[in-house]
Amino acid sequence: MIDKSEWARLIPHQGLMCLLDRVIGWDEACIHARSASHRRADNPLRGDGVLRAVHLCEYGAQAMTVHGALLARAAGGAAAPGYLVSLRGVELARPRIDDLGGELDVHAERLLGGDGSWQYAFRIEHAGDVIGRGRAAVMLHPSPEQQARA
Repeated sequence: MIDKSEWARLIPHQGLMCLLDRVIGWDEACIHARSASHRRADNPLRGDGVLRAVHLCEYGAQAMTVHGALLARAAGGAAAPGYLVSLRGVELARPRIDDLGGELDVHAERLLGGDGSWQYAFRIEHAGDVIGRGRAAVMLHPSPEQQARA
């Protein structure tokens, strides 16, 4: 398990917008994180007092971000900033998630990764049931070195 204090500074999501609580495990291909932030009244994604299931996509995207940051750190660098450019095949099992007790298990698996983009599959479970899944693509902002080569 990796404490949040070890990886939170590696990602752009800070304060309340950092939705994941801890990383359970990760390797080159995937990451498993947990969160109970869906129950917080101050969750910044809440609207009209409700946290809708569509926000599970953000939980998946943050797991991708943490995974990319951990991979970059392991290689001796830092992850390039990225922009979520597409979601595909999103399936949601319920309309809202703030009424779920306990924690969410957030899984992300890297399908493709290169200097310019990442593609991941994500899956969010609650009490062993899949409540959301999909695929996401991120375009990375080129580093100054990459821009100089272009």
